[in-house]
Amino acid sequence: MSQTPIDPHSPWQQMVARFQKDKIGMLAAGFAGFVLIVAVVVGICSCFGLYFPHDPNQTDLERKLLPPNWVNWLGTDNLGRDVLSRILQGAWISLSVGFIAVSVSLLIGVFVGAVSGWVGGWLDNLLMRIVDAIMCFPSFFLILTVVALVGPNIWNIVVVIGLVSWTGTARLVRAEFLTLREMEFVRAARSIGQRGWVIAFRHVLPNAAAPIFVTAVLGVPDAILAEAGLSYLGFGVQPPQATWGNIITDGKVYILDAWWLILFPGVAIFLTALSFYLLGDALRRAADTRAERK
Repeated sequence: MSQTPIDPHSPWQQMVARFQKDKIGMLAAGFAGFVLIVAVVVGICSCFGLYFPHDPNQTDLERKLLPPNWVNWLGTDNLGRDVLSRILQGAWISLSVGFIAVSVSLLIGVFVGAVSGWVGGWLDNLLMRIVDAIMCFPSFFLILTVVALVGPNIWNIVVVIGLVSWTGTARLVRAEFLTLREMEFVRAARSIGQRGWVIAFRHVLPNAAAPIFVTAVLGVPDAILAEAGLSYLGFGVQPPQATWGNIITDGKVYILDAWWLILFPGVAIFLTALSFYLLGDALRRAADTRAERK
């Protein structure tokens, strides 16, 4: 009697294999990776006083509001600063805000969701009612209110975005734990005497890692857009540090005369956010084993 062959690949390897077949996902991953590499290189170089192609904070009033040219490839702003240099510096700051805020959100959301889904009972009800109460408020206006109270600087923005955006992760992790805690491998771990929290974080959490990772990827553009919105309203990262949002803020007064101050940072925000959204959506499809069985 022939036996059914056993797939030697792990769930993560199967997920990667399915993702590699998604052309749009691979294209989005390539662009997002390119932006991330450029941002990291710019951030490291700026620590040593190295800038490309110019110092983003160097002013030259004799060259203000110049259109794109051979010296300033994307033009200059109202203070004569090079727009390309400021967009590159803005990529480092905006992506740093996005990734750090998502990390804060994941730490809180995973912990709350794991405790809620694993313990259950009255604690689950209490934590979920807190989550529901926070989700009742529009997240951007809640972020805006808190930042206005604590003050607009990069660390306050990162922490506030992270503290406000963890609720969706908590609900997702809770749902995964409610499903996985009834699986046979959990019963097997209990039968050999392993403690509850050891099972939860050693066995259950790794099996919920794929949807958590997808949520993290989708959270990055949300944080970037939130920071850009705050900077546009004047509550984001303060000048002279450049972010995509405050570059647009500086250029809105000259929108009829200097279109490049709005167009280029706007395109940077749009393409970066779109690439992360497409990447997250492709990862979600790759992590869904039901799609493969259809």
